[in-house]
Amino acid sequence: MNVQDIINTVASKAGLDEPTTEKVVGTIFSVLEHEAEGTSVSSFFDQIPGAGALAQKYDVMAAGAANSGGGLLSSLQGALGGVLGEKAGALINGVAALKASGLDMAQIRQAGETLIKQAEAAAGPDLTNQVLDQVPSLRGHLGL
Repeated sequence: MNVQDIINTVASKAGLDEPTTEKVVGTIFSVLEHEAEGTSVSSFFDQIPGAGALAQKYDVMAAGAANSGGGLLSSLQGALGGVLGEKAGALINGVAALKASGLDMAQIRQAGETLIKQAEAAAGPDLTNQVLDQVPSLRGHLGL
């Protein structure tokens, strides 16, 4: 199962269009890439062809990635990311990017839940949980 298969399944189950779904999946993968440590995330991405490239395409730590809206929220995200370090900044930017994509929390949770199920099918539940356990607050944001 490659990343496009996951995008197609998430789009279908969450009722989202493909470009929005690609952004959601890429954003979540980018948060995992920045927050999970060690070789587990590399092994995880190795099991899902295209996942690493998609995470880089939607890199939550790229300049202006989540801050395209401007205003107070962007300033707050930048300040928190800077104060709390890259790991917290990646999650803050990732959640902001998901919300900025026009999705409500129910849609984000549906997409996230489907994505995790698909990742477990592709990479195995043990490896998927090992990666997710390194980013426990992501589970809360995705309603898992």
